[in-house]
Amino acid sequence: MEITVTDNNSREFLASELPLVLDFWATWCGPCRQIAPSLAELAEEYDGRVIVGKCNIEEAVDLTDEYGIMSVPTVLFIKNGQIVDKFVGSMSKAAIKEKFEKLL
Repeated sequence: MEITVTDNNSREFLASELPLVLDFWATWCGPCRQIAPSLAELAEEYDGRVIVGKCNIEEAVDLTDEYGIMSVPTVLFIKNGQIVDKFVGSMSKAAIKEKFEKLL
């Protein structure tokens, strides 16, 4: 299941014992719409093992600034509060799944 991450609730998810995949996106972004179905499917597949968060850059300005997000989509892979991997732009579902596996 995907969750919406905002400036107000981000600390809750960053402090979780579960790894976090954080997708910074925007409504006007074509590549964001391109990877969204893959992330949604992986969120279901890894439910209970990985938290998949969606962060709209236009609504979560503080979090976007905190992570220095300059392009969307940017997907961060966070474990124990630390960024351990990331990608910017579009990527195949298989390649994203490999990153999920490495996160575990």
